[in-house]
Amino acid sequence: MAQHIGIVACSAEGAALCYRTICAEGAARFGPHAHPEVSLHSLPLADYVARLDAGDLQGVAELMLASARKLAAAGADFLICPDNTIHEALPLVLPRSPRPWLHIAEVVAAEAKRRGFVRLGLTGTRWLVASSVYPDALVAAGIECVCPEAAEIEAIDRIIMDELVRGVLRAESAAVFQRVFARMHDGGCDAVILGCTEIPLLMNDANAPLPTLDSTRQLARAALQRAAPAR
Repeated sequence: MAQHIGIVACSAEGAALCYRTICAEGAARFGPHAHPEVSLHSLPLADYVARLDAGDLQGVAELMLASARKLAAAGADFLICPDNTIHEALPLVLPRSPRPWLHIAEVVAAEAKRRGFVRLGLTGTRWLVASSVYPDALVAAGIECVCPEAAEIEAIDRIIMDELVRGVLRAESAAVFQRVFARMHDGGCDAVILGCTEIPLLMNDANAPLPTLDSTRQLARAALQRAAPAR
C-alpha cells in the first residue's frame, strides 16, 4: 500500500499548491484519478509570523510539532512542510517528531544536482534568506548559493507577505522578480530557487530569465516518490 502523506501547512496558498500537485501528478504513478492518502493540518499563519518576528525558533518548532502530532494521529506515515522559511526550526522538531520528515531544501538541492546546476540564486522571505536552510543543503550537494541584495530582499519579502500569501498576483510584482533573476543571471547563476512556496504562483520557466527550481512542486513530487509502494 502507498504511504499516507501528512502535510504540515503554514500558508494556505503554498499548502494548497503542494496538495494539488500531489493529487494531479499522482495519477502518473498510481493510475487515473489516484494518489496516496493525504492529510493536511494548518495552524494560523499569524501564529508562525509572530514567532518568526520574535526570533522564537523554539516557538515555531512547537507549532510544527502540534501539527505533526495531529497528522500522526490521523495515520500519516511521514510528513512534509510546504514552507521553506520554517524549515529553519526543523532541527528542533526532528528529535521529538512522531514521524519522519522530508526536507524541502534537501529535495531542491538533489534536483539541482541532478540537473547539473552549480550556482543557484535564492529567493524567499527575509527570514529564509537570512537563515542557513538553503546554504547548508546546497553546500552539502556541492552547489553555491547566492542571495539577493538588501533592497531586493525587502521587495521580495513585501510581495510574498502582502500579496502572494493572499493569492494576489500582480504583473508589476512579476517584473520585480524578473529583474532580480536577470541580475543573478548576469552574476553567474545558472538557475534560481523559488524558495517561497507561493512564488511558483507568479514565476516559472516561461517568464523567468533563468531556469527555476520550484520548491513546492519538487517537494510534492518527492512525497509521491516516498509514498509509492516498493516494487
